[in-house]
Amino acid sequence: MTVRPFAQFTLALFTLACSSATLLASSPVLSNIVPRGGQRGTDVEVVFNGQRLEDAQELMIYEPGIDVSEFAVVSPTQVKAKLKVAADCVLGTKHIRVRTASGVSDLRTFRVGALPSVAEKEPNSEFATPQVVANNCTVEGIIQNEDVDYFVVEAKKGERITAEVEGIRLGNTMFDPYVAILNEARFELATSDDAALIWQDGVASIIAPADGKYIVQIRESSYGGNGACHYRCHIGSYPRPLAIVPAGGKPGTKVQVKFLGDVAGEFTREFDLPATGGPDYELFPQDDKGIAPSGMQFRLVDLENSIEAEPNETIQTATKAGSSTIAFNGVLASKTDVDFFGFTATKGQNIDIHVHARQIRSELDPVLILYNAQGGAIASNDDANGTPDSYIRFAVPADGEYFLEVRDHLRRGGNAFHYRIELTPVAPKLLLGVNEFVQYVEPHMAIPQGNRFPLLINANRQNFGGVLAFRGENLPPGVVVESFGMSADQNIAQVILYAAPDAVVGGKLGQLAATLEDPNNPTPPTGFVRLPTVLVRGQNNRPFWTESTEALAMAVTQKVPFTLQIVEPKVPLVQGGQMSLKVVATREGDFKAPIKIELMLNPNGMNSSREISIAEGQTEAVLLLNAAGNAQVKEHKIAVRGEATVGSGPVMVCSPFVNLRIAEPYLKFTYESAAVELGAETELVVKVETIKPFDGNASVQLLGLPNKVTTTPAEFNKDAKELIFKVKAEADANPGNNKSLFCQVVVTESGEPIIHNLGTGAIRVDKPLPPKVAPMPVAQGQPAPPVQPAPVQAKRLTRLEQLRLEQKLRVEGQNAAPAAEAKPAGGN
Repeated sequence: MTVRPFAQFTLALFTLACSSATLLASSPVLSNIVPRGGQRGTDVEVVFNGQRLEDAQELMIYEPGIDVSEFAVVSPTQVKAKLKVAADCVLGTKHIRVRTASGVSDLRTFRVGALPSVAEKEPNSEFATPQVVANNCTVEGIIQNEDVDYFVVEAKKGERITAEVEGIRLGNTMFDPYVAILNEARFELATSDDAALIWQDGVASIIAPADGKYIVQIRESSYGGNGACHYRCHIGSYPRPLAIVPAGGKPGTKVQVKFLGDVAGEFTREFDLPATGGPDYELFPQDDKGIAPSGMQFRLVDLENSIEAEPNETIQTATKAGSSTIAFNGVLASKTDVDFFGFTATKGQNIDIHVHARQIRSELDPVLILYNAQGGAIASNDDANGTPDSYIRFAVPADGEYFLEVRDHLRRGGNAFHYRIELTPVAPKLLLGVNEFVQYVEPHMAIPQGNRFPLLINANRQNFGGVLAFRGENLPPGVVVESFGMSADQNIAQVILYAAPDAVVGGKLGQLAATLEDPNNPTPPTGFVRLPTVLVRGQNNRPFWTESTEALAMAVTQKVPFTLQIVEPKVPLVQGGQMSLKVVATREGDFKAPIKIELMLNPNGMNSSREISIAEGQTEAVLLLNAAGNAQVKEHKIAVRGEATVGSGPVMVCSPFVNLRIAEPYLKFTYESAAVELGAETELVVKVETIKPFDGNASVQLLGLPNKVTTTPAEFNKDAKELIFKVKAEADANPGNNKSLFCQVVVTESGEPIIHNLGTGAIRVDKPLPPKVAPMPVAQGQPAPPVQPAPVQAKRLTRLEQLRLEQKLRVEGQNAAPAAEAKPAGGN
């Protein structure tokens, strides 16, 4: 089993003296960082603004290259620090949180650049009065509503001028920056709104046509803006290519790449690739004029490269590779360009064919077509897996040669339309993420001393199945993982982080991992949790800008004044039944605040009540559990999470796991149909089958009766074969057919109730039949009718016999009515 190294993560610590004072704050909020970046090789004074920061103790910085030399709490809403950025710090985004004694803040970003920073100074909103800046600097500014910022630099003829803006990449707010380079006559020489290379940000480059002044314009694309629309604009003579070929390489090797799309022309560089690296690895173009402020996406994959050789616009001229495990690389250089590649494969192989284009920040929207050696199309794909990139899974039908065609969906092309096609055997892969308990609220892993913190880990098993086991890596001292794994039929697991009572308050950048439990597999699939943080949301709260980190910020925090415990049920929850689950809070000191509680995760086929609280000053509450008729029969693990306001903010903890057994019902009921007339009484018969014998008597209530139709509860034991309910309908009840009857049966076991809801039955409420007409009196001289014997007590009729009797009475009543209307013989 490979243990993932954490040397790539640095925890920048400047710890304040720990206070033993009562907890004052909880769940710190980090709203923004100012300035939004700094130059490497310098010290940068940074302000961290937010809420509940009064007990701040350190910065948790995910990436290496930044040390904290000074740290001070200014107020509950502000912390100041001096960051020492190493001269060799990798350029780009750094991820930071503030850790307090009582929590971990939101994630925010800080950009590291190569150029000295200059602050925007107003007035600079008119073309005639731009702010003068030196070439090769980074301007930090804000675009207000309808604001336009102008900056002027001087350049000699033939010099390269590039302006790259960081706007949406700062993760502040929905900001779509526009950048342009103009000459002194106000003619636009280059403009950019959205560049695929840098997402929604813009980059403009020119070669100065003459000595003189050049103006850089920055604004919001639709002339919007607000105080949160920060930007960093890198103005300089550095290279800014738009594409890279190849766009990947084997870890631990040397690779020569060609950079395309720079206004000064393409160029080649050689790089030593690291032995390991994440999916966000980048190569930074550099020449004697400087280094690009943002890197080029570069895939570190153990595949040999094959680079297109023109011409390759047909199957006959395709660039060929002998293997079916290969990475093809190229660029669609013109609108008419299409590229073909050939490979050999063996019958029975299963090959994943991925086109990486937009995922590596290319302008290309690829279409992929797979052909056989005769030129017959086998499969094609445009968009796949939620991206504009293409994917085909190919089950090889026969030994031989096969071909791939790649083109742009809209038949576009240019020097920014690069791509990489990776052919790999189908292999197992495990992706792990974290679910939100509250929509749009990322869980912050703050574990109070002597308490627990809940997590829901989602798993995406690709090309394999089975049970997963969880573990922690690089956890804070005193913190352990409590987990019972994830069964093969689940994709969400409950994981609890527990901090010992004597765990030292502090934080670490750790990880949670899961591995397939398979003793016969020497290299079982393993996955590590990725925690995407949505920094900017668009319309309908859709994620618009997300940062993802490979480490998890975990912290042991000061003790909080409450813990939670579930009173473990002694009896099962049966399918179709319900249960009242008692939750107990242990309060300390004068803590009386209400505690909102809910189950961490409902077992399959079960639901539980929400919005339940342990009331202010109280120590208990009950969660109602309901099991569907198809709830999964097994012993489940459950825990309850709770939230309460402690001091000035919210705190979340959870209980230990307890067992909850879901079982099949002890009884089976079969209902006979019944009918009752208004103002009358009838019997409703329920046949009883005891599946699991029980001791003593069970109580039963017939529920679901219509209004003003009543019966009484009953009791029965395991030997009962049927139940008879006397059902009475009041005269003013509503007639109709009611099909929602069920019985609630309570079986007591180990002193606790097992509640069954057994259904369903039906009862029809009828209006009474019309009264019979009295027979005509007997004429004089005729013999009196014989005296009928007393009726024998009739047996209880079945439903079919009842219907037949009712029909007979109706016929007799209809026959009697015409006879009553007939005149006597001999009448007038």
